[in-house]
Order: sequence, then C-alpha cells, then structure tokens
Amino acid sequence: MSEKALQTLISSDAQRWHLLDIVRSLALPDCWIGAGFVRNAVWDHLHGRPLSPPTGDVDVLWFDASCTDPNEDRRLEALLHAAEPSIIWSVKNQARMHLRNGDAPYRNASDAMRFWPETATAVAVRRTAEDLCEVSTPLGLEDLFNLQLKPTPRFTQEKHAIYQQRITSKRWLTHWPLLKQS
Repeated sequence: MSEKALQTLISSDAQRWHLLDIVRSLALPDCWIGAGFVRNAVWDHLHGRPLSPPTGDVDVLWFDASCTDPNEDRRLEALLHAAEPSIIWSVKNQARMHLRNGDAPYRNASDAMRFWPETATAVAVRRTAEDLCEVSTPLGLEDLFNLQLKPTPRFTQEKHAIYQQRITSKRWLTHWPLLKQS
C-alpha cells in the first residue's frame, strides 16, 4: 500500500473526512490528525474489514512554538467538542511535548511523531485547502502496511516497558490478529 492508497482510504471514509474538515476549520499551523485515527483504518482495511469509526480519542497534533500554553489545547478541544460532541478530542501542541517526554525540542509536528512509541502509529493526515488528503510519515509507511508492531528508537531500550504496556493494554494483537510484533 502506498501513500496514494492511504490518501484514498482516508478520503473515502465519510466520518474521517468529516473530522478532518472540522480540524481544518481551526486553521492551526502544522496541524494533523494522527495515531489511531490513521493506523486503525489501515489495519482494518488490511484485515479485510469495513473501517471502524474512530474509537478512544482522536489525536490532533499541531505545532506553534509561540503558543505553548496547555490551556490553548483545552480551548481547542472545547471548540472541537462543540463541533462534533460524539468524539473524544485530544489536542496537543507538539512545541511543548518534548518537555513531558524528556526529549530535545521538536522542530515541527512531523519531527515530534518520530518520538511516538510505535513506528506504525507515527503517521498523520490532514485535509488541505484544495480538499486533498496530505500524509505525514516521518518513519515511513512500511511497518504500518506490513502489519508490523515495532518500537521507535526511543522505545527500544529506555522506554521499552511503555511500548510493551501499550501493546498489552490496547489489545491490538487480539483485535488485529495478523499483526506481527518485533
């Protein structure tokens, strides 16, 4: 599966496409929806299933180094909730998340995704002004499309327990039995 196939998969899912439109309306800099929003759609597709609606929270990431007050993220979550109350929105300005994660400052939203726990999760999409689906894949799409669970570099050693805990608690291997863990 290629980036083009991912764009088609996401843009043809009415609910995901609608949620991307809501987030686009905020006009935030370097703004994307990532993680399970994309990953789960791909895994459903590769398991031959209809795409399940987004479950849990929908991760909205954006990057603005001039506006790192966490209250702004809460304000944005409230706006998104007002626009679509059926979704649990999680908004995080990646310009400040390096502090919580013990990393060097991130350069942009895509750079921040390189420090997420799994390679298959480090993918995000956004709906452009031209009504196209843009994809950000700082670690590539290979692991996602090969149904490969693999930790990102920071989670291979010092944070490996967090990676393992996520796999167990999220029950991915039960829900998507074709996944392979490395």
